[in-house]
Amino acid sequence: MSVTVASPQTASAAAAKPPSSPAVLAFRRFRGRPAAVAGLIVVVLFILVAALAPWIAPDDPIKTSWTLIRKAPSWAHWMGTDENGRDVASRVIYGARASLLAGLLSVTIAAGIGVPVGLIAGFAGGPVDAVISRIVDAMLAVPFLILAIALAAFLGPSLENAMIAIGVTAAPIFMRIARAATMDAATNEYVEAARALGNPPWRVALRHVLPNIVPPLMVQATLAIAAAIIAEASLSFLGLGQQPPSPSWGSMLNAAQRFLTQAPWLAIFPGAAIFLAVLSFNLVGDGLRDALDPRRK
Repeated sequence: MSVTVASPQTASAAAAKPPSSPAVLAFRRFRGRPAAVAGLIVVVLFILVAALAPWIAPDDPIKTSWTLIRKAPSWAHWMGTDENGRDVASRVIYGARASLLAGLLSVTIAAGIGVPVGLIAGFAGGPVDAVISRIVDAMLAVPFLILAIALAAFLGPSLENAMIAIGVTAAPIFMRIARAATMDAATNEYVEAARALGNPPWRVALRHVLPNIVPPLMVQATLAIAAAIIAEASLSFLGLGQQPPSPSWGSMLNAAQRFLTQAPWLAIFPGAAIFLAVLSFNLVGDGLRDALDPRRK
């Protein structure tokens, strides 16, 4: 039996090889999850469809034709036409803009409110933390969609107000995650060292704590986009989101409920778009959670 002995040059080269950065390791772990990669591909496709809607949509999404009312899918209209003779494919493509915009901007609003407040609560502690935590608990006691509907009804029916309502409603979750991550990061030695060097609290929080709580916030943001898409579709379905004749997946489902037996394609295609978008963002969020988990070997 032969035994292979590593040469000194090989051993020294292996020892000199720099370790991979955390970002590279996270990318490798994410790439090793086929479901997450597939979800990311679908998300990118949805973003491209929304961005290129004027060039890839086969027809004007608000153009009506009384001779094409509720026509079944065909080569001319491959997703059929709706109750006003409008091309369903074009409306689904343009509806991606409203849904993705609502998801991205509402989560941006939620993170913009929740992360600073959670950072302050977790870093300051004491009465400040107690007051903020009680407010967050009170907001989380109300179901997410019920609170979003109430805020949207109070602000008035429009896509912009729906995004604000969803963002404010989702902010407590970001507050709680940012607070917990801040309290965990504040006990690390590098934070204590930064305090010992005389750095002011705001500098310690922004320079040493905030960068280290980004991974859980990224995961929550990805999952929150999926929830925001569902919330926007629900608000549009109830008439509190995107207003006709502008297309939205939720408003298309609202109009389709009257014709489920005569024209089922009116509900199938926007419903499938919502399903695929939400599933894809959830898969990406699960993949990011596993890739950014520091306890994963």
